[in-house]
Amino acid sequence: MNRITVFAAGAAALSFAMPAMAQGSDATAPAGFRIEALAGWDHPSADGQHADGFLFGAGAGFDFAVGHAVSLGVDVEASDSTAKQSGIKAGRDLYAGGRINFGLSSKANLYLKGGYTNGRVSGFGSGDNLDGFRVGAGGQYVFSGKTYVGAEYRYSNYQSDFSRHQVVLTVGTRL
Repeated sequence: MNRITVFAAGAAALSFAMPAMAQGSDATAPAGFRIEALAGWDHPSADGQHADGFLFGAGAGFDFAVGHAVSLGVDVEASDSTAKQSGIKAGRDLYAGGRINFGLSSKANLYLKGGYTNGRVSGFGSGDNLDGFRVGAGGQYVFSGKTYVGAEYRYSNYQSDFSRHQVVLTVGTRL
């Protein structure tokens, strides 16, 4: 619970600081439909046991401008993981949630996200499909036309004391 409190405090501080930093600049929050491929590190844990693995998947979303430097968005994602150790095998993960984007420039933005997640886990206790929530923070940089690269940290907490820490790299495009 302590991690969630620290994350929430950081998110609140960012949400107040980012619009102030963006004022008077060419900051533009992203808007429109996006699709992306993602890959990264997955660190699931349950009952004091941990595993590490490779995460891969795809995501999509739509961002609505609510100001010049701020937009709100919706996200969906499907991913899978190779994480397996000591009886824990993390599998696919489905996510649906929302996000708030803060434009830093015409090419860069930061965002905070949160929502519902459902993970498939095998090898312990209460079942294979676990419901939970995810919170995260990340950034994106447009490097050519509408194509961007990004990085994100996220924490997911599920039923039955199962959780995940993930660091994800993304490549996507806005349509």
